[in-house]
Amino acid sequence: MARVLYLDCFSGASGDMLIGALLDAGLPLDLLRGALGSLAIDDECAVSVERVSRSGVGAAQFIVTQTAADAGSHRHRHLPGITALVDRSALSVDAKARANRLFRRLAETEAAIHQMPVEKVHLHEVGALDSVVDIVGGVFGLEWFGADRIVASPLNVGSGTVVCEHGTLPVPAPATAALVKGVPVYAAGPPGEKLTPTGALLVTEFAHEYGVMPSMRIERIGYGAGTRDPKDYPNVLRVLVGDLVGDSATPSLPDRITVVECEIDDMNPQIFGVLMDRLYDAGAVDVFYTAVQMKKNRPGTHVTVLVPPGRREAVSTALFRDSTTIGLRYSEVARDTLSREQVSVSTRFGDLRCKVARQDGAVTNVAPEFDDCVRLADQHGVPVKDVQAAGVQAYRES
Repeated sequence: MARVLYLDCFSGASGDMLIGALLDAGLPLDLLRGALGSLAIDDECAVSVERVSRSGVGAAQFIVTQTAADAGSHRHRHLPGITALVDRSALSVDAKARANRLFRRLAETEAAIHQMPVEKVHLHEVGALDSVVDIVGGVFGLEWFGADRIVASPLNVGSGTVVCEHGTLPVPAPATAALVKGVPVYAAGPPGEKLTPTGALLVTEFAHEYGVMPSMRIERIGYGAGTRDPKDYPNVLRVLVGDLVGDSATPSLPDRITVVECEIDDMNPQIFGVLMDRLYDAGAVDVFYTAVQMKKNRPGTHVTVLVPPGRREAVSTALFRDSTTIGLRYSEVARDTLSREQVSVSTRFGDLRCKVARQDGAVTNVAPEFDDCVRLADQHGVPVKDVQAAGVQAYRES
């Protein structure tokens, strides 16, 4: 049975609202703290969750509290600094790539608005510590649920004006408006900003489609509270998690992926490692190299990139910019994927995450998270394969 997560953005979305909703729907706070703590920013902030009411609707409010030393500093980071934070974290390889891709996308948006190089742009509110936490925490939380399909309602952007570092701007703010290009939006409710850049970034990254709630068997419901509490209008984001049923269990359109290819025979081999990182940053879901023999009997490399259709142009740009190729081929193909979820298991070495794959409800594969296995193996001085075996055994026994 396919798992679905529905984002009901009737009052907009922000990073803290999304994390609050995910926590309310079952995301363990300790796991979230562990993921955020790996950013090595524990001395700068603390995270907590409180139960609040928004116009009579009970919700979880995710709170980032900065230390006294940093609270008044309004520190903003450039993209390289944020990337360094993410890269040294204990997040999974996929989560790191996704978080870095989001920050780069935001930096590119800000750079285009302010007409300056990406590496020099300040990320302003989104580069502040609480927003870095929101984005990384949002990536971790949404991946933790392991939904096969994420659907979002049309996004309520709000109306009126918003005050930010550049003064008073119309809603949606320029960065938010750029991030939701091609996405259904509308304005309703009291004036004010309802969709923030962090909310727009996370929703548009993870949502596979937009529209009404699909036919589903609801198992979990979570409400995440915004900071404002307008009268008679619940400022919350709702998350519903469950199994698809009926026609929705088999999407009317097959899962699509774009394949981008080229051959290279005139590039320094050292650059291929950097190129792979750049392609993942641009949105690739998989990159692999194959040795080939090219014209004039020269050895070469066949580059294959799998990317969601909406990120194909970003991948093409990265290939032209960071490699020596002067031509690409791309095609869109259908693919079948197994339903997946991430679960936490307890072993004699400690807790670790496992990715569980199913076909028609039957478990076909259990794969312990490799980064967790390496961390525990290092802590206990044992081979990684022993931790992997313990993870699979713990899952089957549970």
